Amino acid sequence: MTQFSFDLHNTDGKARTGIIHTPRGDIRTPAFMPVGTAATVKAMLPENVRATGADILLGNTYHLMLRPSAERIANLGGLHKFMNWERPILTDSGGFQVMSLSDLRKMSEQGVTFKSHIDGSLHEITPERSMEIQRLLGSDIVMCFDECTPHPAPEDVAQKSMRMSMRWAQRSRDAFGDRPGHAIFGIQQGSVFKDQREESAEALKAIGFEGYAVGGLAVGEGQETMFQVLDYAPDMLPADKPRYLMGVGKPDDLVGGVKRGIDMFDCVLPSRSGRTGQIFTRHGVLNIKNARHKDDPRPLDESCTCPACRSYSRAYLHHVFKAQEIIASMLMTWHNLHYYQELMAGMRDAIAAGTFDHFKSQFHAQRAQGDIEPL
Repeated sequence: MTQFSFDLHNTDGKARTGIIHTPRGDIRTPAFMPVGTAATVKAMLPENVRATGADILLGNTYHLMLRPSAERIANLGGLHKFMNWERPILTDSGGFQVMSLSDLRKMSEQGVTFKSHIDGSLHEITPERSMEIQRLLGSDIVMCFDECTPHPAPEDVAQKSMRMSMRWAQRSRDAFGDRPGHAIFGIQQGSVFKDQREESAEALKAIGFEGYAVGGLAVGEGQETMFQVLDYAPDMLPADKPRYLMGVGKPDDLVGGVKRGIDMFDCVLPSRSGRTGQIFTRHGVLNIKNARHKDDPRPLDESCTCPACRSYSRAYLHHVFKAQEIIASMLMTWHNLHYYQELMAGMRDAIAAGTFDHFKSQFHAQRAQGDIEPL
C-alpha cells in the first residue's frame, strides 16, 4: 500500500511545488481543497468537482458529528463511500466551528462542551474524541484538535491558548496512534506574535507530524497582517513536510501564500460566492446581479473552458440568478472552482519553470484591468 509521503519537486524563491502521495491518489501542490462541509460541495456533483482539477476535498468534523453522525457514516462504509468521492479527504478537527457556531460552549483542559447549533443537544469534543470522529469518517488527513484563538487577542491570552493547543496536539497525536496510509497534521498557533509562533512550531516538531498547518489566521486580522505573519511562520515548519494555511482564501491570498511557502489551502469562498452571484475571473470579481449583464450575450470569461463560460451567456446567468433557479448556483460554483484550480495549476507550472514572479505580476496586472467594458 502507498504510504503517506511528500515529494518536493521544485522551488522558486519560497514558492514550492510537489506531490503528496496517499493510498487514495496523489495531491499536486500547491493545492486548493474545495470545502465539502456536510459531505457535499454545495451545488456540485463529486465527479464535477474532480473535473475542475481538485485532487482532495475538505470535510467538516463538527458538522458531520452532529448530522448524520460519525458513527452512522462509519456503519455506511465511511465518508468516501458515503459521499461518492474516492480521492483523498482532509477533515478539520472541529475546533473552529465549536468557537464560531456553538452556543454555551465551555472550555477546559479536557476539551470543549457545547450545544449543537442544530437542535441544542449537548456534546463534548476532546482531542481524543476528535481523533475518534475523524477515524470513523475514514479521512486521509486528520487535523489535531486545537483552540482557534480569536483575533485580536492580548499577548498573554494568545500564549495561554497556544500552549493549551500544544498540549492538545500531543494528546491528538497519541490518540491518532499508528494508522498506515493516513496522516495527522499539527497546527501552529500564536496569533500575530513571532515568538509564540516559534514556540508553537518547536513544540509541534518535537511531537512529530506528517504535515503542519498555519492556524489562527484569516480570522479578521486583514491581509496585510496575515502576510506579515506568513513572512516568517511557514519557515519555522519543516521544509520536507506539507504546509497548510487553513481557511484561506481569496485568489490574491492564495498567490501571496504560495509566494511565502504554503502548499495547501481551503476556503468556502469559491462555492459560497458562486451561490451568491459573485464570480471570480482573471480580471477580478464580477457580480452577476448587476443590471449591466442582463442583455450581455458574452461569457463570464472568454478564455475559460468551464461549462458556464462554454455554453451560457452573462445574460442567461443573470436571469437564472434573479429567478432563483438552482442551475445558477450549479454553473457559477463550477466556474469559480474551475477558476481556482486553474490558478493553482498556473502557479505549479510557473514554479516548475522558475517564473513565479512573472506569473504573480501578470496575475495582478490582469486583475487591475477590471472586467470587460459593458456593451
